[in-house]
Amino acid sequence: MEPERKLTGAAATVFQEGVGLVMSRWSALQLAVENEWGGRDSRQKAEQLVSDIVYWVNHSTEPLYIDDLEEMLIEAMSSLNTLIEDGSIEEVAEKIMIMHQECLDCNFKSIESLREAISRRAPTPHVKQVLDDDEDSDGDDDDTDPTMNKDEASGMIVDEPESSAVEPKTKQAVESEDGWEVVGPRRGWGKRN
Repeated sequence: MEPERKLTGAAATVFQEGVGLVMSRWSALQLAVENEWGGRDSRQKAEQLVSDIVYWVNHSTEPLYIDDLEEMLIEAMSSLNTLIEDGSIEEVAEKIMIMHQECLDCNFKSIESLREAISRRAPTPHVKQVLDDDEDSDGDDDDTDPTMNKDEASGMIVDEPESSAVEPKTKQAVESEDGWEVVGPRRGWGKRN
């Protein structure tokens, strides 16, 4: 049995970046971090996961198996109080293993396409609610400034995306160039009755 090849210095750096990019696009992990499902140190746990994967790849004396990586991802998500049943663990593990193999051959195309996909992604508008201390309950909207848009009149502040080229949202899933699937929000999710 031939010994496991190791990443060179430059390839190891690019691989670490690639793992970080994959993790930044994994919606289950990002939701767990943003909502602090694993506690206040959820972001540190996610960052530690990236470090653990890179360390495992660079310092393992055993052959690297995708099952071991999947187990590492399951344990990390468990530490974030998140149970994954959508098949994304297998997808993320496969993407990382393919990236590792490519980096061994000094092929960084998949990481470059991840970089490009992330740089092309238009920021979504951020919405926050502003509560007035003296809300009128009579429903009289005569004091509304006619120059304000509907969101301003309702007490909502909407940050507009920085780029003017905002793609329209579709209800169907769209597959991007790098093979990842972009899925819109669930119907009626978050709406009040």
